[in-house]
Amino acid sequence: MARLVLPNYPHHVVQRGHNKQVVFADASDFEHYLTNLRELKRSLAVKVYAFCLMTNHVHLLLDPGDDPMALAKLMKVLAARTTRYRNRLEGRTGTLWESRYRSSIVQNDTYLLACTRYIEL
Repeated sequence: MARLVLPNYPHHVVQRGHNKQVVFADASDFEHYLTNLRELKRSLAVKVYAFCLMTNHVHLLLDPGDDPMALAKLMKVLAARTTRYRNRLEGRTGTLWESRYRSSIVQNDTYLLACTRYIEL
C-alpha cells in the first residue's frame, strides 16, 4: 500500500533491523550510514531535522521538501546501501531490514516538538 507523504511536512521515519538484529555494530557502521544520509539528503533536497541511530533501528525526522517522492527515494537507497555494506562486512546475503520503513506525518508544532524530543532522548 502506498504511503501518504505530504510535501514540505516533517515525517517521523522508523526502520528496524530484521528480527531485531544488529545493524550498527561499531562506530564505522554509524559513520557509513550518516555519510550516506548526508549525501542523499543533499542530492534529493530532503531536510533532516533529527535522527537517532540505535544498534538495531533508526529514527529519522525528515521533510521531503517539494517532492513527496524524495522521502521514498532516500529511504530506498539508504537501506540498500546499508544492506550491501553490512552483507559485505559479514560475508552474508539477504535482507538487513525488517520490512519497509514506517512513517507518520508530523502535522503540527506540538507533535513536531514531542517527536523531536523523543528522537533526541
